[in-house]
Amino acid sequence: MNPLAHGLADPARSGIVALAASELAALAAAADAAGLPMLRIDLRGCRDKPALLKRIARALGTPTAQGRNWDALADQLRDLGWLPDSRGHILLFTHAGSLHASDPASFGTLLSLLADAADHWRTRGVPFQAVFTLPAHALRVQGNSSEPR
Repeated sequence: MNPLAHGLADPARSGIVALAASELAALAAAADAAGLPMLRIDLRGCRDKPALLKRIARALGTPTAQGRNWDALADQLRDLGWLPDSRGHILLFTHAGSLHASDPASFGTLLSLLADAADHWRTRGVPFQAVFTLPAHALRVQGNSSEPR
């Protein structure tokens, strides 16, 4: 389901979303209308965990003193306190196909961490969307309430 159809600002709908690239302009407009900042994380050519963690850290402006491993990323996704105050968070992952194909284990771990972060923010009443420009079947997270819509 397109995240624009259910309202980006609804914390109960926090999760992982698959979106067609042709819908990115509409997503940006909806995010702007809802007052939600959208952080773009370009994964073009990203093929492994170290490159992935670097790209995410750069996009999020992660404090440099924080580690570059899965545990640190999990903590960062549940904090985001260094970002400007907002009513919620939208992380837009573009060009993730290379990582999905070349390092499915790291891609799966990323999805699990994002699903956990969505659950964390949902329980706090804060909208959190991780949006991927990939087909929904590429974003399945087994046993998690934040499966893509």
